Amino acid sequence: MILITGGAGFIGGNFVHHWFERCARLGLPEEPVVVFDKLTYAGNPHTIGEHLQAGRATLVQADIADREAVRQALAPHRPRAILHFAAERHVDRSIHGPGEFIHTNMVGTFSLLEEARAYWNSLEGADKDGFRFLHVSTDEVYGSLSDTDPAFSETTPYAPNSPYSASKAGSDHLVRAYHHTYGFPTLTTNCSNNYGPYHFPEKLIPLMILNALDGKPLPVYGDGLNIRDWLYVRDHCEAICQVLEKGRLGETYNVGGINEIKNIDVVTTICRKLDALRPRADGQPYESLITYVKDRPGHDRRYAIDPTKIQSEIGWKPAETFESGINKTVQWFLDHTDWIDTVRSGAYRDWLDQNYAERA
Repeated sequence: MILITGGAGFIGGNFVHHWFERCARLGLPEEPVVVFDKLTYAGNPHTIGEHLQAGRATLVQADIADREAVRQALAPHRPRAILHFAAERHVDRSIHGPGEFIHTNMVGTFSLLEEARAYWNSLEGADKDGFRFLHVSTDEVYGSLSDTDPAFSETTPYAPNSPYSASKAGSDHLVRAYHHTYGFPTLTTNCSNNYGPYHFPEKLIPLMILNALDGKPLPVYGDGLNIRDWLYVRDHCEAICQVLEKGRLGETYNVGGINEIKNIDVVTTICRKLDALRPRADGQPYESLITYVKDRPGHDRRYAIDPTKIQSEIGWKPAETFESGINKTVQWFLDHTDWIDTVRSGAYRDWLDQNYAERA
């Protein structure tokens, strides 16, 4: 049994799917999971519905900052590992309301660490020796790069530039401290920008796909030349599985897609894919919907990951190029309007109105 916080969100939900698919592919026993998720606006039980219905996954709806709820989940299920995905993740939301990010990403991680450490101390023998706490974080803790700077490595100094990245940096430091102070068996991964199925439509790629299909403007911040390293989410999930199996305790592993692309090039690529797969009724190219809007405060110019450590120590490398990954992603959104309908709640629409109206 493993416990996954945030397992109904984007990366966590994809991990649940990948976990069971991987067990089948490698002929491993189907190890069940407990999904511990608050089910905020971006947490969607429909994402993992098939596994919940089949009894392979159990859902506990609770806040990681609720220590009693964490304790009650750990005691009966007795997981051999905790994979900590739960986080408030969106930079723009952190600018509008940083308090939730401090609560979940820092206070929540602290509460989870405290209860996980107490649980670990209650274990004995092989159960205690084999227990792992894997913390999933972001490359944004390292700050921003210029066009000529080397990519982020695990030794790059932290320099977060948004309330979101600062709260994630704080959680990383807590995890590190619990290993070095208490000997708690931690692993940390810092990933680049994920994309793929089940992505909540406030982030760049799903927002562009769905706005384009609806004939709405495609809002691009600033000059559109900000660069991100794009990582297909299932590649990320496989990296986490391998770090869980092979990672050295107390270590951090950077996970990157080796795909540095300008935001505007991401948007135009999506437009071309949709032109081919779902042409507009008026015959116009989707690129005609691109609209440049006011940049967000403190927008980091470039992120890039150096994955040398995870490649050399773990043996992981991404299987998808951006071309193959974006093909799968666009097709998935075209094929899964049922899932999209479940996330298009009033809260989602209110958020888009709030965030983009002021940038028009």
